[in-house]
Amino acid sequence: MSFWKGKHVLLTGGSGFLGSHVIDEIVSHGADRSDIIVPRSRDTDLRRWDDCVGAVKDADMVIHLAAKVGGIGFNEEYPATLFYENAIMGIQLMEAARLEGVSKFVAVGTICAYPKFTPVPFKEDDIWNGYPEETNAPYGLAKKMLLVQAQAYRAQYGFNAIYLLPVNLYGPRDNFDPRSSHVIPALIRKFVEARDQGKGTVEVWGTGRASREFLYAADAAEGIRLAAERHDGPEPVNLGAGFEISIKDLAEKISMLTGFKGEIVWDQSKPDGQPRRMLDVSRAEKLFGFKAKTTFGAGLRSTIDWYVENKGQLP
Repeated sequence: MSFWKGKHVLLTGGSGFLGSHVIDEIVSHGADRSDIIVPRSRDTDLRRWDDCVGAVKDADMVIHLAAKVGGIGFNEEYPATLFYENAIMGIQLMEAARLEGVSKFVAVGTICAYPKFTPVPFKEDDIWNGYPEETNAPYGLAKKMLLVQAQAYRAQYGFNAIYLLPVNLYGPRDNFDPRSSHVIPALIRKFVEARDQGKGTVEVWGTGRASREFLYAADAAEGIRLAAERHDGPEPVNLGAGFEISIKDLAEKISMLTGFKGEIVWDQSKPDGQPRRMLDVSRAEKLFGFKAKTTFGAGLRSTIDWYVENKGQLP
């Protein structure tokens, strides 16, 4: 509890999905809510150098979650935007933090940084052994540059920057906007709407053969907290749950949990994305004691329940 007491924490992306869970997590472990600085994009544009300088002023720690993100369709439509905005935000923010004398910078990357054909389970040492899956390569490479920057700044300046690689996240408060949501919230919305409207079919992108691993957002927040407290090394660290499920099985599971009784139709003209994703999660447990706690079934049920209760207020 004493680690966070009196610490001024800049939490970019703190008003977003994962950020809201990180706030809950660190406050429950001693942080004072008034000491957590959450810049809003309407007031602080991290693409602008002066705004980055202002954001880090008097911060003891930076946890950088802010990102421009979306699903496969969004990645295909806006590759340049995703590359530029994610790269420029992170690069400028880390440099501003170094100049300000911030004691620790926690850079939260993405599983999209891994090569398209990484052997499963993904080990951190494989991160440079190939090019990322094409549809999300601009985003994944922009975020991976923060690993290069963190290691370079540690080597040249002694700057304590760490780099985390979370797998696909899900949970209450996720983004359910069909224009930019990821696979779990997108499927939950599709199946709930089809159930409520009495539709006989739900269309899902791809073949269903691709696999993914999913980490409950509250568990991810715990992993970020533990890394902030205990990890001070140059090596990247995976944050995951250590399991794999095909998109076909995922869709069938969500269909069942939402009570949809119709048929799933696969649009095979749409891309599957990366063929497989599952992380080796042993490094996080070894270095800072993180192990995911929430079972996938319980996490999905909680996420569906949250969506059903809040869908009237969502875009």
